[in-house]
Amino acid sequence: MVVMSPFWIAGRFPQIYTTKDKGTPYRWKMGDGSTIAGIEKAILGDEKDGIPPMLPGGVRRVIVPSALGYESLMKQNSKCVEPGKDGAIGPIPPKDDIGGYQRWYQFYCNPRIPYQPDLVLDIKLYGGKKI
Repeated sequence: MVVMSPFWIAGRFPQIYTTKDKGTPYRWKMGDGSTIAGIEKAILGDEKDGIPPMLPGGVRRVIVPSALGYESLMKQNSKCVEPGKDGAIGPIPPKDDIGGYQRWYQFYCNPRIPYQPDLVLDIKLYGGKKI
């Protein structure tokens, strides 16, 4: 279970979305393909890149490059999937958070934008690390 606070685009705009004040952390099963690779790498660590794994209770600021973020949404014939539905790659702000969802959608699901901006996330890991 991870709490992200805040979730914003590097160097561009203010916060897109946060789970900190919502009372509902972002949850997923490690390795199931439902979250961006950059978050899993930040939590599991990467010995080759010198990134130690996070420990429960740990907090880490993560800059997720586009290659480990939503870049797969830029491939031909891919489409954005609503949060919570099969095929969605999270974290995606919920649709009821209109401002956050619209900002996310505008940058990561807009075929007119030819690049994917890096993401900046503050992550706090709760519970045990289960692989």
